[in-house]
Amino acid sequence: MTVNLVIGTQWGDEGKGKVVDYYSKNADYVVRFQGGANAGHTIKVGDEVYKLHLTPSGVLQGKVGIIGNGMVIDPETLIEEMDELTKRGITPNLLISDRVNIIMPYHKLLDGAEEKLLGDKKIGTTKKGIGPCYTDKIARKGIRAIDLINKDTLSKKLDDIIPVKQKIFSIYNINNKLNKKEILEKYLEYGNFLKNYIVPTQITINNAIASGKNILFEGAQGTMLDVDYGTYPFTTSSHTIAGGSCIGAGVGPHKIDDIIGIVKAYTTRVGEGPLPTELLDKTGDYLQTKGGEFGATTGRPRRCGWLDLVVVNHSCIISGVNKLAITKLDVLEGLKTIKVCIKYNLNGKEIDYFPADINLVNKCIPIYKEFKGWENVKTIPEKITDLPKDAQIYLKFIEKQLKVPITLVSIGPGRNETIEV
Repeated sequence: MTVNLVIGTQWGDEGKGKVVDYYSKNADYVVRFQGGANAGHTIKVGDEVYKLHLTPSGVLQGKVGIIGNGMVIDPETLIEEMDELTKRGITPNLLISDRVNIIMPYHKLLDGAEEKLLGDKKIGTTKKGIGPCYTDKIARKGIRAIDLINKDTLSKKLDDIIPVKQKIFSIYNINNKLNKKEILEKYLEYGNFLKNYIVPTQITINNAIASGKNILFEGAQGTMLDVDYGTYPFTTSSHTIAGGSCIGAGVGPHKIDDIIGIVKAYTTRVGEGPLPTELLDKTGDYLQTKGGEFGATTGRPRRCGWLDLVVVNHSCIISGVNKLAITKLDVLEGLKTIKVCIKYNLNGKEIDYFPADINLVNKCIPIYKEFKGWENVKTIPEKITDLPKDAQIYLKFIEKQLKVPITLVSIGPGRNETIEV
C-alpha cells in the first residue's frame, strides 16, 4: 500500500496533470483535495489532449477519481466535463464528497464585480466564483453537495442567502435580480444528475487505505498560490500545500508516505502579483512560445522567468517534500546560457527565504548561478544519464541545492516522454 501526494512548488502550471496521470498507473484512487475549475490539468495520451478542470486526472487511467471536501465545484462545469469525457470514450469513475461546497450563480457575479472594483489592484482571478464560494464556506453560508439532493434544505438555505446577496449586489452596482425558483430548480436538477456520485468520501478513502489500496492525492495550482504561504493577497482561496490534503480529503497526515513536489524547469505564473525572476525580454518570449505557456483554464499568457530555488525551497520546507519531479526540461533546450536563482538581494543584504511582505518581495533582486545550455535531445532517453551532460549538471545542482532527490524528469507532454529514477 502506498499513499502519495503530488503538489506544485511554484505558482501552478508545473505539469501536475501529466505527472499525476503518469503515477496513476499504480494507483487505485486519485483524490483532488482543493481548488475548483480555476485550475486546469492538461494531459496528452497518444495523439489525444485532455484538459481537465474538476475531474481528477487519474480517470484517464481508469482509476476511481474522488472530488474531496476541500474543493469547490460548479456542478454545471462538472457535468459538462463528465459528458465530454464520455463522448470521447472515457466513462469517469467518480465520487463526490457530500461535504464539498457548491459554486452558485451569485458567486460568479460577485467574483467579476470585486475584480472590477479593485481596478489596478485586482487579484487576477479566473472569475469563476472560487473566492466568493470559499468565503461563504468560511462564513458558514455555503451550499454543499448534500444539499443538492434535499429540496427542503436547499430551499431554506436559499431563503436565507438570496436576500443578503441581493443587498451586496446593490453595493457593487450589480443589476441582476436573483430568482430563487429558477436557482432552486436548476440546482435540484444538478443534484438529481449527481446524486449517485455523492458519498462520504472520507470514509471511502480511509477504508481504501486500511485495505491496502494505493492512493494518489492530486493538488491543484501551486504552493505560491496558497492562501497562507503564497504571495498574499495574490493567491487562491484554498490551501495548496501538503497540509491541505489532510483537511481537504479527511485523512490523517501520518497516512501519507511520499510528498512529491513538481518543479517546472523554469518559472511561470498567471495573473497579478510578484515574480522575482520574471524575464521581460527575448528569453522570456522564447520560454513562453516553446513551452506553450498559455493557461489551460483562461488561455491567458503566462509570465515566464528563470527557475527560482528560493521559491522551491520555501515550498519543500512547508510541505515536507521528499521527492522531486522536474517537468518541461525540454523547453530549456537550445538556450546558450541558463540561470537559476539561489538567493535574493534585499536592500543590500543576501537572503535565502521568501518574505511574507510582497512589498519586500518586489524589492528582491535575484542572485543567479549560471549554467551552460544544451542542445536538443535526439531520442527519448530511458534514464537521466542519457540526457546531455549539461542537462545532467543542471539537475544535479537542483538536487544538491534543495537536498531532495529527483525521482522523475519529464521531457515532453507524452507519457513516454518521462524518465523515472
